[in-house]
Amino acid sequence: MKNAIVTGANRGIGLELARGLSASGWSVFGACRSASPELRAIASSVWEDVDVAGDDLRSRLRSLAGDTPFQLLINCAGVLTREILSDLHVDQIRRQFEVNALGPLRVTEALQGNLNSGAKVVVISSRMGSIGDNSSGSRYGYRMSKAAANMAFVSLAHDLSASGIAVGILHPGFVRTDMTGGRGDWDAPEAAAALLERIDELSMANSGQFLHARGQQLPW
Repeated sequence: MKNAIVTGANRGIGLELARGLSASGWSVFGACRSASPELRAIASSVWEDVDVAGDDLRSRLRSLAGDTPFQLLINCAGVLTREILSDLHVDQIRRQFEVNALGPLRVTEALQGNLNSGAKVVVISSRMGSIGDNSSGSRYGYRMSKAAANMAFVSLAHDLSASGIAVGILHPGFVRTDMTGGRGDWDAPEAAAALLERIDELSMANSGQFLHARGQQLPW
């Protein structure tokens, strides 16, 4: 059986990705700060107390993973706050960098030894991290942190290529979740199904591309 790790798997898009993978026969390891009953019902293993911004992240993940090989790592844990220039909270911006940009990089570094040739590493990014697509401004911390995550995962695509590990940078679309206040163009199960299609298509040939869940390539 193939093994997949999903961070932020207790709710929203992360939960639906875990659910979709489990339904497809994957053994799902759901990592989160606090588990939900829904995650416990579908995951092969639940890793609680995993804070992607925590000081003990590397040791925590390596202890939990042991020598288990993984064919897929999906970095989905994220946080969004809504800064505008007249109400700028630097502590909130810093927190978003820690979770959205440094978190996925640190998770990948910690688990690199568990990823064999042919594995895939994915970050659930956002179109809001696109400089070329920014037509509305504000949301400073979220935009900046997602742009930084995109850059990190392009670098990972280069660095992991020699190991035969493909890297995906995916935008889920505007999804109706708690993070968006229930607003959006589609629900989390629909977005997750589309994201899993893109993950299935991920290969060394398209490693490092920034793609919408629906398949189109996005500007940087």
